Amino acid sequence: MFSPMLADLTGNLHIGLAAVGSAIGVGIIGMKAAEATGRNPGAAGEIRNMAIIFAALAEGVVFFAIFLAKGQ
Repeated sequence: MFSPMLADLTGNLHIGLAAVGSAIGVGIIGMKAAEATGRNPGAAGEIRNMAIIFAALAEGVVFFAIFLAKGQ
C-alpha cells in the first residue's frame, strides 16, 4: 500500500535535491565569476563565457534527475 507512494516521494525528492544542488552550484559560479572579474577586469569576457558554460553544466544535472525519475 505504501510502496507506490514511497516510490513517488523518493522520485520527487531526488529531483528537488538535484534542483537545490544545482541552484547552489550556479550561485557559487556567479559569486566566483564576479570575484574573478573584480580581480582582473581585463579578462571579464573570458570569465563570463566560462561562467555561462559551467552554469549550463550545473543545471544539466536537474535534467538528468528528471529523466531518471520518468524512467522508473
